[in-house]
Amino acid sequence: MDESIPFKNLHSREYQGHKKKVHSVAWNCTGTKLASGSVDQTARIWLIEPHGHGKVKDIELKGHTDSVDQLCWDPKHADLIATASGDKTVRLWDARSGKCTQQAELSGENINITYKPDGTHVAVGNRDDELTILDVRKFKPIHRRKFSYEVNEIAWNMTGEMFFLTTGNGTVEVLAYPSLRPLDTLMAHTAGCYCIAIDPMGRYFAVGSADSLVSLWDISEMLCVRTFTRLEWPVRTISFNRTGEYIASASEDLFIDISNVQTGRTVHQIPCRAAMNSVEWNPKHNLLAYAGDDKNKYQADEGVFRVFGFESA
Repeated sequence: MDESIPFKNLHSREYQGHKKKVHSVAWNCTGTKLASGSVDQTARIWLIEPHGHGKVKDIELKGHTDSVDQLCWDPKHADLIATASGDKTVRLWDARSGKCTQQAELSGENINITYKPDGTHVAVGNRDDELTILDVRKFKPIHRRKFSYEVNEIAWNMTGEMFFLTTGNGTVEVLAYPSLRPLDTLMAHTAGCYCIAIDPMGRYFAVGSADSLVSLWDISEMLCVRTFTRLEWPVRTISFNRTGEYIASASEDLFIDISNVQTGRTVHQIPCRAAMNSVEWNPKHNLLAYAGDDKNKYQADEGVFRVFGFESA
């Protein structure tokens, strides 16, 4: 195993605050704040220091009237965050005050959200396979498109010229942006594609599927370079680390796999107690946030998430 990071000496810390399970975790662009979105209808903002030990303060973002299914930070602003909820709204928040600054009422239950890398647009996917793109400044829809197939996670490439949709048919649909003209259909997996991550160096993207595989694609050639085969259950969430050297993937398997992107080999596994919903690497440090369906001994949601990568527990 090649290990330029001594993963086996690193520890996880647990963060408690939510009353129900956490669906989504995301770091801001400076890597100083982590947001968590929960079935308890709130998001929370946590100040997490890479070498810190003290009590972690958190701010609650209150206003949604249904589960906060996914959230994402403005890629250019360390204190602006967008949340997507089953209550049909998308909200923009100031993480310093905890106040909602913008809100858009859309047509369905929102489950996926992502920012364009330049911070100008937000894309939202709902349970009815409808894609809405909002102009962030006016917070009004500029594109709406309904698809005839199941649409799962969505992403822009680093330049914002391509837009990717993962689908229930096992394909990745590649669209030109902003025209949303179809460029390519990649036959990626033998079962539905659930999640997608873009390599921060802009060379690759990765797709996680219900067939339990993660595929790695060369973004310029649109060819599959390799697959990661460690998991045995549908892959729910994937993330590249800040250098693009490692990829984390998770499922209902009771571990998170960390593999070397170039060799395809596992370098570490983080044990977990439940199926995972969200993993995300910090953009500045090798810290991995992860959240899942953790339950206590009474089978009630624990509402926790964890961060792996600390030198002490």
